[in-house]
Amino acid sequence: MKTLWTPWRIEHVLGNAPKIRHCLFEPCGAARTDKNLLLLYRDELALVLLNRFPYANGHLLVAPTRHVSCITELSAEENLALMETVKQATAILKRHLAPDGFNIGCNIGAIAGAGIADHLHFHIVPRWHGDHNFISVVADIRTIPEHIEATYDRLLPDFQALPDKHAR
Repeated sequence: MKTLWTPWRIEHVLGNAPKIRHCLFEPCGAARTDKNLLLLYRDELALVLLNRFPYANGHLLVAPTRHVSCITELSAEENLALMETVKQATAILKRHLAPDGFNIGCNIGAIAGAGIADHLHFHIVPRWHGDHNFISVVADIRTIPEHIEATYDRLLPDFQALPDKHAR
C-alpha cells in the first residue's frame, strides 16, 4: 500500500485551524489579492478565492462582494459582474491548467449542499479525462497534484491583469 501524506490538513482535521471571525467571502482589508487568504481577485462587486479544501487542483470560489445568500438578492449589476468573473476565471484556468472540462455551479441553502449557506458563491472545478475522483469513493481521500500555493502563484498574474472594473 502507498501512503498519501497531507500534513497541511492536520490542523483542520484536529479542529485546531484558526477560526475565521468573519465571512470567508468578505476578507479583511481592501487588497485586490492576498496569498495568505488565497484571494486571487477582488473588486467592488466580485471576488475569486482558491478553495482551501479543493475537490481538484485549481478549484475556485467566485462570490459577490456583498453578503447575500441567494442569487435572487443580486442587483442586475452584481449579477452581470458575478457571471463575468466566473467567465474570466474559467478562461484563466483553461489557459494555465488545460482541463478537459469544468463543473461550475452553486448550491443555494444548506439543504442543497451549501457549506457556507449565508453567502452566495459559485464553484469552478476543473476536470480532466480519467481524473482521480474514484479515490474519493474508495478511500475517502482527495489527491491534488500541485500544492495550493504553487497554483495560486501560477494563476495570480492573470487575475492581477484583470481590470478593476468597479474601483473601491
